[in-house]
Amino acid sequence: AGDGFIGWVNGSSWFKSKRISLSDFIITNLAVSRIVLLWILLIDGVLLVFSSKLHDEGILMQIIDVFWTFTNHLSIWLATCLNVFYCLKVASFSHPAFLWLKWRVSRVVAWMLLSTLLLSCCSAISLIREFKMYSVLSGIDKTGNVTELFRKKEKEYKLIHVLGTLWDLPPLVLSLTSCFLLILSLGRHMRQMHQNRASPRDPSTEAHRRAIRVILSFLFLFLLYYLSFSVLTSSYFLPATKMISMIGEVIAMLYPVGHSYVLILGNSKLKQMFVAMLRCEPGCLKPGS
Repeated sequence: AGDGFIGWVNGSSWFKSKRISLSDFIITNLAVSRIVLLWILLIDGVLLVFSSKLHDEGILMQIIDVFWTFTNHLSIWLATCLNVFYCLKVASFSHPAFLWLKWRVSRVVAWMLLSTLLLSCCSAISLIREFKMYSVLSGIDKTGNVTELFRKKEKEYKLIHVLGTLWDLPPLVLSLTSCFLLILSLGRHMRQMHQNRASPRDPSTEAHRRAIRVILSFLFLFLLYYLSFSVLTSSYFLPATKMISMIGEVIAMLYPVGHSYVLILGNSKLKQMFVAMLRCEPGCLKPGS
């Protein structure tokens, strides 16, 4: 619901004005990618519960895995681009490297967005080797003299499967770095405000706090999501696989749903529209009005 609301508000505003800010562009694409991701998780969950045999069949499982992997990494990288954008726009440092990035924030984030698409495609393509290994394992007779071959191939398959989780480490590191820099910048800004005896609720301070809340919430939900992803990955090699997979998928859905509402509350335009919608004020539900 939250992602659909974001897509509707920003999409309508974009369609009417023919213009969109970089932050709104990222948030809108993030919302769309998460809507697709949630549908993939929903279809996967329904098949797992009502038709586990069909779910585990080679071709269908591979199609779901490819679409899920691409959309999952696209969503994570878009959220990371948003975090980097907030950091460069809000934080203040005198280091030449940071200033160079800050002055070129639009170009830097645009290149990050292109890289996001490329990396998401690469993560999906990387599944080909895993699928080939899975096909080999499925075709091996597990009796007689080939038992040792089966065990060797199974170990290779498990290693490839687990290494797939490493695709999520770079966006996690970038988000941690962005959050750390924002906290440092806010701390220094607050000390300056205290020395000047200025109001602690000036626009710059509020911008820092709002950006930190968005990034911290992303990190918390992303770590929870990463944990559920690890559970889903390990479910291939643990007993009670069906129950573990169901729990993992439920936890996985909390990340995109929860973070979308954090983005709504952290964006003044979206927050105003959302509150108006909850109060059933038709006149306030026109994007761009």
